[in-house]
Amino acid sequence: MHTTDDPWQSRYATRTALMVPSEVRALFAVAARPEIISLAGGMPDVGALPTGVMADLVAALLTTHGKTALQYGTAQGDPSLRESICEVMSLEGVAADPDDVVVTVGSQQALDLVTRLFVDPGDTVVTEAPTYVTALAVFAAHQARVAQVEMDEEGVLPGALSETFARLAAQGRPAKLFYTIPTFHNPTGITMSARRRQEVLEVCRRARVLVLEDNPYGLLRYDGESLRPLRASAPDEVIYLGSFSKTLAPGLRVGWALAPPAVREKLVLAAESAMLSQSPLTQMTVDRYLRTQLWQAQLVETCTMYRSRRDAMLRALERYMPPGASWTVPQGGFFVWVSLPEPLDTKAMLDAAVAAGVAYVPGTGFYTGGRGRRELRLSFCYPTPEHVTEGVRRLAAVLQDAWEPLSAPHRIPVLSSR
Repeated sequence: MHTTDDPWQSRYATRTALMVPSEVRALFAVAARPEIISLAGGMPDVGALPTGVMADLVAALLTTHGKTALQYGTAQGDPSLRESICEVMSLEGVAADPDDVVVTVGSQQALDLVTRLFVDPGDTVVTEAPTYVTALAVFAAHQARVAQVEMDEEGVLPGALSETFARLAAQGRPAKLFYTIPTFHNPTGITMSARRRQEVLEVCRRARVLVLEDNPYGLLRYDGESLRPLRASAPDEVIYLGSFSKTLAPGLRVGWALAPPAVREKLVLAAESAMLSQSPLTQMTVDRYLRTQLWQAQLVETCTMYRSRRDAMLRALERYMPPGASWTVPQGGFFVWVSLPEPLDTKAMLDAAVAAGVAYVPGTGFYTGGRGRRELRLSFCYPTPEHVTEGVRRLAAVLQDAWEPLSAPHRIPVLSSR
């Protein structure tokens, strides 16, 4: 927390002023109150994880490989786990060599390391509008400028993306990276269509812009057919980020980056300078789980659980949302994006919502420049279906109090995979 009497205020680096709390993290203390139904944070329900099995795995690991598990590891990550990660990525059509995988402390660290490698202060990163709130915090911490490009129901608009790249190049500050979450996008839940993926790759290829593909939710599909990640079509032009935080457990803090060989070498050096090595214990635990348990069957059960929660949210939105509201219909992931009519302000209404016993994330956190005041993100992954329904009912009551109905409700369709 910032204080005005900080004796070191004049000594901080310039970038420190750009480090501000995210709107999601700031809500965690409020959302933890028992009377609040939190539709805010994208926390997975780890209750579905077989904790007894995990306890046995860790005990056996410490008994048989304790000296290795409790010792320093390598900056690139455990070789056996890197092989297992390649098996996981193959489920979505990504072919990879374990040598090109760098294990990180969650995919968040991978995002930070890639930004550190490519972005100097004042450089420009291009993202979707809106985009992942903590990605914006990472880019800000590295003193990057962010240019955001509009989306529709198929994902980021290729024409607008091309125009943005051209404008930045003409201004003498060409884009260093294009950061995208094409599958079950955070915060909108939209999935980039197969056609759009190829168009976006071609735009980035022509502009010689490296793609940073974040895919933490790809295996959490509830409807439709799987789409190949961007990395599967352009392995030399895409750095791919993955994580076990959504499919296994966030507390293990195991993610990874898959990068072209030259980039991978520099990522290893960056990881080594940042934290010397990841935890061998958590890496070996994840690897043992993947190699000894029926984790794909467990994942099917997890998707069934999340599907029921998503469906409960969509039904509740249909039932309770006042006229004039619209929302996305995600095929997977954790989030629904709600848009409200003028003159509603989701940031201004948050206190009233919390007083009514429900929390959400205002849309402003996902944009640069103060946009998003008529939008909000709802997460359905953590509350039970009953709590999801009640949370939406409470939110709708707050909205009803804030404005007179303006028009009939409608949904923004999300195209199914073809």
